[in-house]
Amino acid sequence: MVDVRNLGLEGVMEITPTRFADARGFFSETYNAVALAEAGIDLVFVQDNHSLSTAAGVLRGLHYQLPPFAQAKLVRVVRGAILDVAVDIRKRSPSFGKWISLEVSAEKWNQILVPTGFAHGFVTLTENTEVIYKVTNPYSPTRDRGIRFDDPAIGIEWPTFPNGFVLSGKDRDAPGLAEAEIFE
Repeated sequence: MVDVRNLGLEGVMEITPTRFADARGFFSETYNAVALAEAGIDLVFVQDNHSLSTAAGVLRGLHYQLPPFAQAKLVRVVRGAILDVAVDIRKRSPSFGKWISLEVSAEKWNQILVPTGFAHGFVTLTENTEVIYKVTNPYSPTRDRGIRFDDPAIGIEWPTFPNGFVLSGKDRDAPGLAEAEIFE
């Protein structure tokens, strides 16, 4: 059993698997292809990724891959919490340049589905946050792209941290949306 909620941008959804708890702990099917297909989500995931961010304020993104290696992502947190962001980068979309955010956490036991055609990023809200996400295409260094997380043309409302964000050089130097190679 799984609860699926549309977040307001085409294809971006919050997914909350059922968790069965008793005196021993809990059990949950965190991914069930049949249950998701019954909810209208029929994707084939080919790779799982796992990241650990040791500090609060680690910002990863905004990342995406171009076709034919474009990736849909199913993101969950197994320890800690993140603010997850999806930005529509499909030029012909009525919601082009719009973004949505969702707090995803181990405590809430929720997930976010980010479809192809969206840039994706997140910032850790707690120390020692672990994120696991499934993708529909393998990593392709030649098709890997990014957009600057703080592009004023997008205007994402990120939380603030006393020491600012912890960023990779790649994310710090990413182009703005207007300069980025994006989906036609």
